[in-house]
Amino acid sequence: QVQLVESGGGLVPAGGSLRLSCVASGRTFSNYVMGWFRQAPGKERDIVAAISSSGGYTYYADSVKGRFTISRDHAKNTVYLQMNSLKPEDTADYYCAARDYSGRYYYTGRDEYDYWGQGTQVTVSS
Repeated sequence: QVQLVESGGGLVPAGGSLRLSCVASGRTFSNYVMGWFRQAPGKERDIVAAISSSGGYTYYADSVKGRFTISRDHAKNTVYLQMNSLKPEDTADYYCAARDYSGRYYYTGRDEYDYWGQGTQVTVSS
């Protein structure tokens, strides 16, 4: 089992920045592919970014490319999502997810992840 705890959400004006953190515990962090998803009210939970177990490969949804950066620190068992140039449409609950590496550098489907955090709320005011 892997436990994931997110933090770093909050209220920020449009154009501002936030950094989300997700601390993993329970098993070897470096074995896991990690992802960040978000879910706005009334919408599905969609991929935002993903990172390979080594950290060498990343994926970004088109809507966040050039603004968000995913990274991981194996010494701290933590994955980060740096969010810059935030827009009101980035408002959502953000979730950290993990799964065992299984032959692919990263995964983009929510059904492909086995472990989830409780979420952290991000609100971007216009």
